[in-house]
Amino acid sequence: MTTLEFNLDWKLKLQNRFINYVKIYSTSDPESESTPSTPQQWDIAKYIFEELKTLGLTDVSMDEQGYIYAYVPSNLENDDEPVVGFISHYDTSPDFNGENVKPQIWDDYDGGDLILNKETGFTLSSSKFETLKDYVGKTLITTDGTSLLGADDKAGIAEIVTAAEYLLAHPEIKHGRIALGFTPDEEIGRGAHHFNVKKFGAEWAYTMDGSEVGELEYENFNAAGAVVKIHGLSVHPGYAIGKMVNASLLAAEFVQMLPENETPSTTKGFEGFYHLMDIKADVSEAKIQYIIRDHDNEKFEARKKHITDVVLDFNKKFGDGTAEIEIKEQYRNMKQQFEGKMHIVDIAEQAMKDANIEPKIKAIRGGTDGAQLSYMGLPCPNIFAGGINFHGPYEYVCLESMEKAVKVIINIGRAVKKR
Repeated sequence: MTTLEFNLDWKLKLQNRFINYVKIYSTSDPESESTPSTPQQWDIAKYIFEELKTLGLTDVSMDEQGYIYAYVPSNLENDDEPVVGFISHYDTSPDFNGENVKPQIWDDYDGGDLILNKETGFTLSSSKFETLKDYVGKTLITTDGTSLLGADDKAGIAEIVTAAEYLLAHPEIKHGRIALGFTPDEEIGRGAHHFNVKKFGAEWAYTMDGSEVGELEYENFNAAGAVVKIHGLSVHPGYAIGKMVNASLLAAEFVQMLPENETPSTTKGFEGFYHLMDIKADVSEAKIQYIIRDHDNEKFEARKKHITDVVLDFNKKFGDGTAEIEIKEQYRNMKQQFEGKMHIVDIAEQAMKDANIEPKIKAIRGGTDGAQLSYMGLPCPNIFAGGINFHGPYEYVCLESMEKAVKVIINIGRAVKKR
């Protein structure tokens, strides 16, 4: 299979498309019950929808919950090949400001520190973030230090749409029907909740939602969210003796009851954790939000039981009803959904090799829409999109990494054959 070559025009198309996407505010909100969870997500959804129609993709549609579907038609004489799909999400993480994103382009990066904001001195340091040195001579896109970038996962969208446009412009590249899907609310664990697998029509798909070049993932964390509510009793502090129950102080004590060495910053590889996401507290009430993660099913169940037991012990100490917990599952490890279907991973691995990329097959310390979709009958490994340092102001993406992702998408499209 010949290696694809992109000229400057296609690189600029990819770069400009990505820049246009990240400038559109689309942060999701875990507190909202609507889909999409925020009104601003409709802005980018409508933008993508109109763009896909303009490019000439077929059967372009957007439903009442913001899910977008579109197709690159087959150009084969025998149109009996399996349909393969590519999926990305357009919301950005609520972990950091996602509004008024001001992307900056750094051509021919020299390997040193990047001062992202001269007014504040905010710096992307090559000594602190050593992977920057892997991109010497490349084009980097960063923030200005006041927001996240949104490469998670607008890089994935830009790559999928650019690959689709490239295939439409190059009919000599033979391929079957290719399905495209774009979702809201992945960052709050709900990206696949209303995805219409039957309508999508793919036999399998790939989420373009990974990080470094070469990443190929088909196993991930089991995931749940836990909300602990603590009830206090507020009285005037001058007359509080023997009466006041300060929910803020109780919340601080509760946090200390979970293992301090089982957090994201103290674990790696297949080690699970409890991640304290947020505390809102006053004297009367406290609300503590955790996410619970583990690759192993038994350990995952043990983690959910442990935090529940901590609540029980807490109530034994401070009185029945002082604390309550609600645990909601978010997604499961998709590995077991690939038993007997490893050709899906093999095709992606070969597509990378055909693009002169060394595959890096590993487990995700996180999750994607693909985890839920795999349990909905759509096996869906995850492929790199090129972004680094997601969910914060140090986020960046390398344009050449995005270009490689486009080539992988195209290689998968033309490699899929009926089995």
